[in-house]
Order: sequence, then structure tokens, then C-alpha cells
Amino acid sequence: MTKKITINPITRLEGHGKIEIFLDDKGNVDDAYWQVVELRGFERFCIGRPVEELPRIVSNICGVCPTPHNMASMKAVDDIYGVEPTPTAKLIRQLSYNAFMVEDHYIHFFFLSAPDFVLGPDADPAERNILGVVKKVGLEVGGKVIEVRKRCRDILRLVGSKPPHPEGGLPGGMSRGITEEERKWIKETADFSVEFARFTMELFKQVVLDNKSYLNLVLNDNYKLNTYYMGLVDENKRTNFYEGKLRVVNPQGDEYALFDYRDYINYIGEWVEPWTYIKLTHLKNIGWNGLNDGDKTSLYRVGPLARLNVAEGMLTPLAQKEYDAMFDTLGGRPSHHTLAYHWARLIEALQAAEHLQRIANDPLLTSKDIRNMDFKMNRVGVGCVEAARGTLIHHYETDDNGITTKVNLIVATQHNAAPICLSIKKAAMGFVKGPEVKEGLLNMVEMAFRAYDPCLSCATHALPGEMPLIVNIRDRSGDLIRTIRRP
Repeated sequence: MTKKITINPITRLEGHGKIEIFLDDKGNVDDAYWQVVELRGFERFCIGRPVEELPRIVSNICGVCPTPHNMASMKAVDDIYGVEPTPTAKLIRQLSYNAFMVEDHYIHFFFLSAPDFVLGPDADPAERNILGVVKKVGLEVGGKVIEVRKRCRDILRLVGSKPPHPEGGLPGGMSRGITEEERKWIKETADFSVEFARFTMELFKQVVLDNKSYLNLVLNDNYKLNTYYMGLVDENKRTNFYEGKLRVVNPQGDEYALFDYRDYINYIGEWVEPWTYIKLTHLKNIGWNGLNDGDKTSLYRVGPLARLNVAEGMLTPLAQKEYDAMFDTLGGRPSHHTLAYHWARLIEALQAAEHLQRIANDPLLTSKDIRNMDFKMNRVGVGCVEAARGTLIHHYETDDNGITTKVNLIVATQHNAAPICLSIKKAAMGFVKGPEVKEGLLNMVEMAFRAYDPCLSCATHALPGEMPLIVNIRDRSGDLIRTIRRP
């Protein structure tokens, strides 16, 4: 019987999961699994509800990323009603969506990923957190993080009534417009967001890219995974968070597919394994080939790095400049370096901030034409947006009275679930040697999933459980040798 290291729960992510690492007789990693131990039930209890209520209901799936669920749901309901939102309604939706992308990307960077780079992956766990980051970079930076998030969340509150679980969407438009007085402070928020995004990019360059050991970590083959990639692109194949077509590129960067997201079922297959509650996805026309990367893989990745890999460029000029610089450093597009997700995330935050500026200055933003009610019931609707963590799909079906009869959600962490499992295994095989494993090395294994910013609150659901980190190390017979606890 092999030795086993259990990391339960894994840390600095939304939701609860665990990692099981199996060692051979020599203490080397034989296999590793990333397990989701919760069960999601949202699809079931949405059935029987009036479909126009779903944008309000599904925003309660997660308190960290409710806006993408609200927005994907709005678009699915638009599709059910056969209606296109007015230009002003679309602007208002994108206003709130870009504000969300700014503040959510900084949650991950400063709170979840920065401790590994600002303080180091093997730093004392008591210091390796947001408080340690603020102590290292200064209170002024911490204040700016709080300020940019507060300002962007004020936009979310304005449009959707409250930031955590927005309720502002209606079939064909929005429930309220934007006034000229509100435009003034929205402009100030957009300008502040761009300024902060540029500051954060420079901070990343100084702390990570100018540090040879950290840059080598980003480029380390233990964090490299050759897969396909998927994301929304506009008609010019630039990164778009709100609309467009889904583009898939192969591990060499060649276009594999470009399709309307309503046809997702013809391209995306779902797979179930007995050791996890989360559904795994793959490219349907290739078929399930297991947890493998390389030319024969059927796995694809979504999220910030994937979106930049599938796009021919960014939507805004400052983000485009950083896009070019990133791929120059990483050796071209596509990049398969998992830790580069952090870099791509900051470039996306810059694009979102620049897009906020464009929207804030658009004359149509304050028009009173905020809803199109030329309805035609279709009974089937699909909505898709690029959530902070990757492609999010909502698929609804109704009866003739608009009562929901079927709901299928494919969230970003589902798309990434199989690649995360493979990333965990490769990192464990590269860094874990023998039963006496240092905590810092286990954290380097966790860094493999942390780059994806997985949200298990979205992907799965369960009642709250215990939260301490417990690592059990067992001998060949399964007897407990040592227990490491993190309170």
C-alpha cells in the first residue's frame, strides 16, 4: 500500500477541496488527485421557478463572483424571450461587469496569490497572507486596494442594488438607468481604476519579473501544461468579457473551433469520475482521453491566460501593450505556463479599467432607452460571459408559461477541473520527495491550483464544514506517522 499525504482543506480559494498525494516505496509521488468534496444543487432547485426570476436567484450561488452568474442568466433570459437589449442597456450591463472584473481580479491577486510571491512560497504561514503582504508593500498600497474595490463595488450597487447578489437585470434590458450626476463619479472611478491598474502592473514587474527566482518559478516545467484553450472573442478576435463567439485553439495556438456559444453542447463534453463531485469537461469531438496533456489531450483551459491565448489581441491600448510584453517574455503565444495566469489576470484588470473609461464617456450611457420589450418566447435560452475565472454558460429551458423545466450550468472551475487535477499531479511529482515534506513544498503544490483562482462555491455546494488544514502522512500499511495542522 502506498504512502499518502492528504491536504484537507486546501487554502486560499473560494470553497472547500482537498489534495491526495500518493507516494511509492521510495517516497516519490506516484499519483495525486484534486478532489472537490461538495455537491452543487442549484440546477435542481431552479426548476419550477419563473425564468425571469433566475438572474436574481443564481446570483446567490457565490458571494465572491455573483455578477457573472447574474449576467450570464440575464443573457439566457434575453434568449428565452427572443429579445436584444437596447444599446444603453448593454452599456449599463458592461459598466457593472467591467467594474466587477477590476475588483474581483484584485481580490485574487492581493489576497490569494500575492502572498506566495511578495513573501515567498516557503514563508511562515502565519505571515503568508494579506496582512503579511500589506506589511511588506506598505499601508498605502493596502489602502489603494481597499479604495479601488470600494469604488467599483459602488458601481455594482448602483446598477444591481447591492454588490454581493445583484438584482438589476430584466429581459431585454435593465431596471434603472444612469444619470448625468452619476456619470461624474463613475468617470472618477474609471480613472482611478486605470491609475491603480498601471500601478499594480509595475508592482508585479518589480516583485515577480525582476526577481530571477520568482520568474524561474513561473517558467518552471512543473507548472507547465500543454492543453487546448477556450474563451470569448469579438469579431476582431480580441478578448471580450461580455459577448462574442467562443474560440478554441490547440496546444500549438492554431484555431481548433470558433462557434456560437448557443452551440456549446456540440463542442463541450462533460465527464464524471468517482473520486470527485465536480463534473470534468473535455472537447467532445476528440473524446475523453483522461488526465493527459500534449498533442493527444482532449482537455482545454479557460480563464485569464486562456483568454489571452485564444485572442489575437486586447480591446484597449494599454492592455495591448502589456499583452505583447507578456508573450515576448514567455516565448510567444500560446503560453502553457500555469503561473502566468497571475500575469494575465492583471492585464485583464487593466483592460476592464480602460473599458470602464470608454463606457463612462459614452453619450448613450445616460439615455432613458433602457429596455426592449419586443418579446417572442423561445422556450430555450443560453447565456455566456467570461467570468473572472473563465467561461460561464447558463442554459435554460421552459414550458409555454415561462416556468423553468431544465437548467444546466457549466462554470469556469468545471472547465478547468481536469487541468487542475493534472497541474496538481505535475507539481507534486516535481516538488514532493519523501514522507518528511516541508510545509513550503506543500504550498508549492497548492500554488498549482491557486493560479486558476478556482471557485468551488460556484462549482459545488454543501453545508459549512470545519476549516483547519490537516495533513496526514501515513506509512505503507496506512498507519499514521505524522499529522500537520494549520489552524
